[in-house]
Amino acid sequence: MEGALTARDRVGVQDLVLLEAHTSETALLDNLRKRFHENLIYTYIGTLLVSLNPYKELDTYSKKHMDTYMGVNFFELPPHIYALADNVFRTMLSEFNNHFILISGESGAGKTETSKKVLQYYAVSCPNTSLLDNVRDRLLLSNPVLEAFGNAKTLKNDNSSRFGKYMDIQFDHQGGAVGGHILSYLLEKSRVVHQNHGERNFHIFYQLVAGGDDELLRWLGLERNCQNYSYLVQGDCAKVTSINDKSNWKIVRSALSIIEFSEKDVEQLFAIIASVLHLGNVKFATDALGYAVLKNVPELHWLSTLLGIPSQVLQQGLTHKKIEAKMEEVYSPFAVDHALYARDALAKAIYGRTFNWLVNKVNESLANKDSSRKTVIGLLDIYGFEVFHVNSFEQFCINYCNEKLQQLFIQLTLKSEQEEYQMEGIEWEPVPYFNNKIICDLVEEKHRGIISVLDEECLRPGEATDLTFLEKLEEKMGGHPHFVTHKLADQKTRKTMQRGDFRLLHYAGEVTYCVVGFLDKNNDLLYRNVKEVMRQSKNTIIKHCFPYTEPDSKKRPETVVTQFKGSLAGLTDVLMSKEPWYVRCIKPNDGRFDDVLVRHQVKYLGLMEHLRVRRAGFAYRRKYDIFLARYKPLCPSTWPKWKGSASEGVLCLVKHLGYKPNEYKMGRTKIFIRHPKTLFATEDAFELCKHDLATRIQAKYKGYRAKGDYLKQREAATKIENCWRGMMARKERDKRAWAVKVIKRFIKGFMMRNQPACSDNTEYLAFVRQNYLTRLKGNLPKTLLDKNSWPTPPPIMQEVRGTLPFYLRFYYTSMVLRNSLLVVEDSQIYAEDGIDELQFKALTSSMFKGKKENYPFSVCQPFQDTRISNPHHRLTPLTPSPWQPSGSLQYSVPLVKYDRNGFRPRLRQLILTQAAVYLVEEAKIKQRIDFNSLKGVSVSNLSDNFLIVHVVYDETKQKGDLILQCDYLFEALTKLSHIGNKESCIKVVQGSVRFDIQPGREGFIDFKSGQESMIYRSKNGHLMVVRMNGESHHSSCTPIRRGISKLIDSPVSQESTRTRSR
Repeated sequence: MEGALTARDRVGVQDLVLLEAHTSETALLDNLRKRFHENLIYTYIGTLLVSLNPYKELDTYSKKHMDTYMGVNFFELPPHIYALADNVFRTMLSEFNNHFILISGESGAGKTETSKKVLQYYAVSCPNTSLLDNVRDRLLLSNPVLEAFGNAKTLKNDNSSRFGKYMDIQFDHQGGAVGGHILSYLLEKSRVVHQNHGERNFHIFYQLVAGGDDELLRWLGLERNCQNYSYLVQGDCAKVTSINDKSNWKIVRSALSIIEFSEKDVEQLFAIIASVLHLGNVKFATDALGYAVLKNVPELHWLSTLLGIPSQVLQQGLTHKKIEAKMEEVYSPFAVDHALYARDALAKAIYGRTFNWLVNKVNESLANKDSSRKTVIGLLDIYGFEVFHVNSFEQFCINYCNEKLQQLFIQLTLKSEQEEYQMEGIEWEPVPYFNNKIICDLVEEKHRGIISVLDEECLRPGEATDLTFLEKLEEKMGGHPHFVTHKLADQKTRKTMQRGDFRLLHYAGEVTYCVVGFLDKNNDLLYRNVKEVMRQSKNTIIKHCFPYTEPDSKKRPETVVTQFKGSLAGLTDVLMSKEPWYVRCIKPNDGRFDDVLVRHQVKYLGLMEHLRVRRAGFAYRRKYDIFLARYKPLCPSTWPKWKGSASEGVLCLVKHLGYKPNEYKMGRTKIFIRHPKTLFATEDAFELCKHDLATRIQAKYKGYRAKGDYLKQREAATKIENCWRGMMARKERDKRAWAVKVIKRFIKGFMMRNQPACSDNTEYLAFVRQNYLTRLKGNLPKTLLDKNSWPTPPPIMQEVRGTLPFYLRFYYTSMVLRNSLLVVEDSQIYAEDGIDELQFKALTSSMFKGKKENYPFSVCQPFQDTRISNPHHRLTPLTPSPWQPSGSLQYSVPLVKYDRNGFRPRLRQLILTQAAVYLVEEAKIKQRIDFNSLKGVSVSNLSDNFLIVHVVYDETKQKGDLILQCDYLFEALTKLSHIGNKESCIKVVQGSVRFDIQPGREGFIDFKSGQESMIYRSKNGHLMVVRMNGESHHSSCTPIRRGISKLIDSPVSQESTRTRSR
């Protein structure tokens, strides 16, 4: 709570005890207004909770909020009904004693909703078992049932409680809700037969008519129209848009089943409710003698059916009164007005007794079966002080109840304050306050109070009327400072009163009562013969409500006000035996803060009195450990940790802060601060200190985190170093082991070098060959006739002694032939495969060396005459065709052909003959291109395997250029250039290649390098060929073949090969 003091100028203080001007009602109202406008509807006065009705849904009642307040110190969080409920619950468990929460306020202030919130909190916070959950559900669902039968729409509230309710919730030693008990007080039975304009009867009547199913209504003889029932339309507002009677009916029906009402009980209960409606529609007429007779027989029929009473018996009970004279019984007929009174009295009696039966039935459902001792939390949801334009008997009883509760409230508050001061060893200072005992005595004093005078008038023989009652009051109360009538008032006061009024000056203000109806409502008489009629009912609930054991003597029963006085005395005894907690509900006036209305409620709720009592001595008190934990940063001696007792630490702290001796007192467990300004100054100093404190904590925390990160990094580096060193040591060990094995194999191979090749000398002999060829590369003879400068080969390579000079002679012979332009028959020269391949490799080198990226990888790959297993079979057409190839087959290779439109790939075979190029699909020739029609071949400079064959359009059947992809690109192009003499037609291009789709229409192929190889059609319609960087199509080749490739790549060799090919 102290943390919110920094915002006190904007949202007010959370505890009104901390108001500097605590005696000012204006300051209190201003604080409540600030909080209300910020949707902060709860405020404390010590442990008393003030609640303002917000008239809207707030998001402060969720399960999350319940968990937030669960088990938290009362003043640690902002004021809330959950904080009070939790503190009551924890105090009950720790001290194992009984408590009660008194919830008061005027109609519409939110008392019923507050009691619901308390029940919901206990339902969530208490331990859960299947049994406890069952009890919890019954406790929660008892509310909608009692609201349906005991609440009604009034001018001030759409769901006003028209009875007082006290509910005990019983808990076991672990805090589980195991039972409950409900007491009801002063049900407003007169509402059954009469409602003021703008008000309604009890909810259950409208819920039954609106929500009952058709079959039920037919069985009850009801129609789905409230306008047809006299008891439901007197207030002229049977239908209210803010009340959903149909939905509420479903809730009530479901709740009755959970509270264990049997189907028979439910049927008979609704039969009674329907009978009250039918009874209200009973009309009387005057016969020839002036007596009352029934007009509408159908209503009597439904009454007889629903109550199980013969029609004749009912008719006689409603139109006659039984008179006993000596030993005789005589039935005297009613006049119409007496018959109407008897009818309404019966309706009120039936409903009132049925309501009491309902409460008892709910109590049976909530009864705790375990006889062991239980602790109790009571909820008293009682009507608040009522002041209407016309105040009658009901308002008199309600305001009398509030006077008694205010008297109890002041006594308990003073008592708790005195006990706390005494327990803490603080001297108690007398508190001036208004003692309303004088008003309570005025109402309830024996033989002299208003209640006694009212009972005397109701019981005395003769013509007692409301006005004679007023005259008796004037005789006995004349001169009392809190009582005045029109007759006793001065001239100015008389203008504000009627002749039938009397005025009481309550603690909450003046209230003027109209005496009309006081005697009738206090008597609430039901004729004895009517009771006898009801005892004949076959409805078990009616039988229970009108038992034969009920005293039926000639002695008059207790009046209503006397019964209420006795109930109130019993309630006072119950409350005095428990620890009190208070919730004061205030109605700000339909969502806006009405200063006049709130000021009036603040007055009659006694908030100023309570505030004066709480502020009589010290405004603020806290336990030492809590106070020290919050403010210890303000003193260097107590920060960061105080090593002594909490009281010594607080004493050191307040001395450092400069508290004056008269500003505080040190109790046994708490510090008491007299003035709020002292606390405000402390809190403001703490607010400034928090910034410096936060900086220091932040610096320490950052240092801690940095040190932690450093230690983690150092530990990680050490682990990495250890792992790296271990890995390197293992590598070194493996390397040395490998080296040892290699050296051993080399030595063993050297020792066995002169023996036939075997597994022991193979590697050594390979090394000798490689070493000899490496030396030979740099020491070749310069002339053809030089036979002595050849390096001597090792014994294992004696076979190359004649082969290598032959190759060298061939090389120089080629040069001579080129220079002398001699035409020599070369069939014998190319007899060996090695020479033929060497020529083709030289031709390939002349076309692609230094031009295409993947050329170096193709050098070591040997060329072949064909790449197809049986090319002759593929050239055999199924039918004679002018496209049949002519000439002998020279070369064949499989490839992929891409459509010129759409670039769809298709598998094909490329066949080269002496005259033409053929594109074949299985046994069918798809396209023939004469070498004369071959305009050129384009390839990219990248490492792809695409070639584009350009053709001349000299025939109408020519289809266009070919887009081909061949895995043996260099081999195929070399064969093509050699067979067709087209070396000059092969072009290596960069970027894009243009091709003809058909005459007049062209396309493009784009080549580029990328991270991944792919072929796709780009958005611009081009064929995109992407080759991965560093990718190549090659296979491994032997060291000798690699050496020959370098020889072929020499410029002289290339020139010789071109000459030879010509």
